Amino acid sequence: MGFLKDFRDFAVKGNVMDLAVGVIIGGAFGKIVSSLVNDIFMPVIGLITGKGFKDMKLVLKDAVMAADGKEEVAAVTMNYGTFIQNTIDFVIIAFVIFMMVRMISSLKKQEAAAPPPPPGPTKEEVLLTEIRDLLKNR
Repeated sequence: MGFLKDFRDFAVKGNVMDLAVGVIIGGAFGKIVSSLVNDIFMPVIGLITGKGFKDMKLVLKDAVMAADGKEEVAAVTMNYGTFIQNTIDFVIIAFVIFMMVRMISSLKKQEAAAPPPPPGPTKEEVLLTEIRDLLKNR
């Protein structure tokens, strides 16, 4: 029973739940950024370069064809276009996360910089004020 209780206590701690939510949102955010890069940026860049990044590759060794026209050995290629596309994905995700962390840090600084409200009067001060007011009214 001790093991299960320890596991339950660990699993329901706030930090673990926050991490789980962050991983799920991060996965969804990664899909959005990949779609942004693949469906918005890359077609425009493809128009500028004349071909899409997925088609950019360096052929190290050509394919070997059999006599009947079928490919016996596939070409050996270095697909640098896919690498560039993944690098762009990473840069966008890293930039957005940086902006989010920066925004959260500035919010925390604002909370910390806000001065605490002035403390209320002590019981002695309240009592002395009442005595003063009573003496004034005499």
